[in-house]
Amino acid sequence: MQKSSEAKVDGSGLMFDRIAPRYDLLNRLMSFGIDRSWRRLLMRSMPLEGALLDVATGTADVAIALARLSNSTTLVGLDPSAGMLEVGRAKVQAAGLGSRIDLVEGDAQAMPFADNAFAGSSIAFGIRNVPDRLLGLREMARVTAPGGPVAVLELSEPRGGPMAALSRLHVHHVVPFMGSLLSGHDEYRYLQASIQAFPPPDAFCELMRDAGLTQVKATRLTFGTAHLYVGYAA
Repeated sequence: MQKSSEAKVDGSGLMFDRIAPRYDLLNRLMSFGIDRSWRRLLMRSMPLEGALLDVATGTADVAIALARLSNSTTLVGLDPSAGMLEVGRAKVQAAGLGSRIDLVEGDAQAMPFADNAFAGSSIAFGIRNVPDRLLGLREMARVTAPGGPVAVLELSEPRGGPMAALSRLHVHHVVPFMGSLLSGHDEYRYLQASIQAFPPPDAFCELMRDAGLTQVKATRLTFGTAHLYVGYAA
């Protein structure tokens, strides 16, 4: 039984179940395809051998791309949305990667993995939806072997510069409008609000340090509409 209408629009697994069938298409359209280049930058920060973890894996785009980069890796994708994982499993099988990618339903705040289980871990466009971000980052640090990267790719709202006003127009009006046409209006209003509420880069870097990560660095992408954060497990 569905708990309430709010459960669909709060960043939970239930919300993403609702938009799962059109999630990939919406990402391509709303980011004009730039999200693919952002993901490639995230992947460059990851090891090319060993077991890797992709948190909030969704429809498994990052997991599949990482597996294709190197035959020396295995991937585990974790996500709270059964609907997103269903789409992801179909994509994994179509790519012929079923033996190297395992998709697991679970909570980023309480991961079902042993300490130091992975050579590196990533999360793309997902930390914004974790209720306790510090706990989620601590979990990523816990399951990543010492010296391994923890890479976070996240949308942000530009706060200055010549493109800031145009970027805010896109996030505040274009994203919710396109989302309402192709999926659910409320879900993409949530997306807009969650981007606005996300902390600025300096504050998020400090949160990563509080989680026990070292050598934390933020890289500004596309006029500040996204950032790639990388730290290393201690």
